[in-house]
Amino acid sequence: MPPISKLAPKALNYMSNKMTPTISVAIATYNETDTIKTCLDSVTSWVSEIVLYDGQSTDDTLSMVKKYKNIKIISGINHPLFHLNKQTAIDACTSDWILQLDADEVVTQKLADEIRHTIKDTSINGYWIPRQNFFLGKFLTKGGVYPDPTLRLYRKGFGKLPCVDVHEQATVEGQTGTLVNDLLHYADPTFERFLLRNNRYSSLLAAHLKNPSFFNYFFIKPLITFISLFFRHRGYVDGFPGFVFAFYSALRFPAAYVKYWELFHAKNRH
Repeated sequence: MPPISKLAPKALNYMSNKMTPTISVAIATYNETDTIKTCLDSVTSWVSEIVLYDGQSTDDTLSMVKKYKNIKIISGINHPLFHLNKQTAIDACTSDWILQLDADEVVTQKLADEIRHTIKDTSINGYWIPRQNFFLGKFLTKGGVYPDPTLRLYRKGFGKLPCVDVHEQATVEGQTGTLVNDLLHYADPTFERFLLRNNRYSSLLAAHLKNPSFFNYFFIKPLITFISLFFRHRGYVDGFPGFVFAFYSALRFPAAYVKYWELFHAKNRH
């Protein structure tokens, strides 16, 4: 632990005034009836509050989450860049620490115990959490998908999302550490769900392209991505699911190029 004199002023204030740190969970939702209950059930008993930003869900998400006593719900527009929704929830949290979760993630009992134990006495301002990703009936163990560290736990006022890119990590002021126990991620319980997310990511990528090279996006980037995930990061260890994940991850580049081409020619017709 660094000497007290080197701690950030906010951290010093926290340590002098709080002996039992509180935790807020920040979540953003949009049509999450399949996953939100499991997510909330994994945290509601041990956190001080859950702050949930809902982007005008059209299913039963809101009626489900209103059953939780320690939840604060914020309703607003569903931004194309979903991290804007998440940051609104983060800003509304009032506890000493913030744990930012996705609606399809589950905190295990071991991870919950580790979080509560760790924040009791630490000068570190944020923690990376390893994450297991569920795909085609199993948790992937290789292919650049595990341990998939994500920066999700930080002191209030020390961490935020840049809100620039869909795959960005939070930025934390000061020192960060790494937890041991895994966060469970059920983003792709079915292949159909994976394709829907892949489609959304390629659309976001297409919107940011400027004069992309056809050869680069149809051949170079897909080939490099597949080789990296399946061979360099040993996706083959996960068998068929590892192959499918690497193959379709590579396909997002030609898909993005086609969408860019379509948008470009549509603009020119007008």
